[in-house]
Amino acid sequence: MQDAADDVKKRLLEAALPHVPFDGWSDAAFRAAIADSGVDAAAARSACPRGAVDLALAFHAAGDAEMVHRLGEADLEAMRFRDRVAHAVRLRIEAIPDREAVRRGSALFALPQYAPLGAQAIWGTADAIWTALGDTSEDYNWYTKRATLSGVYASVVLYWLGDDSPEHQGTWAFLDRRIEDVMRIEKAKGAVQGNPLFKAMFALPNWALSHVRAPGASRRRDVPGVFTTPGES
Repeated sequence: MQDAADDVKKRLLEAALPHVPFDGWSDAAFRAAIADSGVDAAAARSACPRGAVDLALAFHAAGDAEMVHRLGEADLEAMRFRDRVAHAVRLRIEAIPDREAVRRGSALFALPQYAPLGAQAIWGTADAIWTALGDTSEDYNWYTKRATLSGVYASVVLYWLGDDSPEHQGTWAFLDRRIEDVMRIEKAKGAVQGNPLFKAMFALPNWALSHVRAPGASRRRDVPGVFTTPGES
């Protein structure tokens, strides 16, 4: 059933993309996608109950999937870790180079009613990068790594949208500076964690994270600080 819905969403997304530069991720683009794809209107609404918003999220998720695929083919062993992170962000931006679709998506998710969805999508990108790079952290580091990288990714995308330098060299230079900021933060965290005094201080946030959950709940890794109990989606 889910495979059928995913197939419908994929067909709609392919049909919508030519319309997005003109209509944005709007109901007009969604209706055009239904007409051009030949998908039944009821099936389209079932697969995308929020219409073009769901297609914009699918577009973002497709970029994440392509980035993970390309990372799997890259020779990461030859890179320093900071270069692996930078390479992952660059691959994510290059995965779907349709700047106008990304620009229209940025405008959509800047709207107050959709901002939480946009933040969740960016968090998902950061999580996909750290997971693909082998991150196994479970404590507050899991959150801080993704929060920091989410900010980096968002800022680099905004820079890229306005970058007219040859082959986007300005964007990649900007990316390198932002990744350096991430590495400084990680280095500072490492020094703090090695200090017995600060270890005791950080024990409280870690204890709190483990106790704010309901009995039997598991952490949802799609949204920071959100927990679910068995049976919840």
